[in-house]
Amino acid sequence: MLAAAAGTEQTVGLRHEAAPMKVLFLIPLLALAACASPEKPVTHDTATPVVGGDRDVHGCIGSAGYQWCERSQRCERPWELAQAQGLANTAEAIDAYCATPATPARR
Repeated sequence: MLAAAAGTEQTVGLRHEAAPMKVLFLIPLLALAACASPEKPVTHDTATPVVGGDRDVHGCIGSAGYQWCERSQRCERPWELAQAQGLANTAEAIDAYCATPATPARR
């Protein structure tokens, strides 16, 4: 019976000695686990348009100030067109100028 009791004491003694080792192993493991961040899902943000990606059906970039002019058959900036053609720099004057078809070139 003494041998059995002695064996029990040795087992209990080993458990107490192993406990600090487990704690020393768990502390760095928990620190590393705390540093890990969960993976963020990849989302494609389609709500934000690309700068300069607002081309109309004619290819004119509205954010750069271009609009289609039927008369010249090209993208024009209204203020530049008004200066080049001697027009008033108003939306009405530019729209009226661009709405009229171009006259054919004379031979």
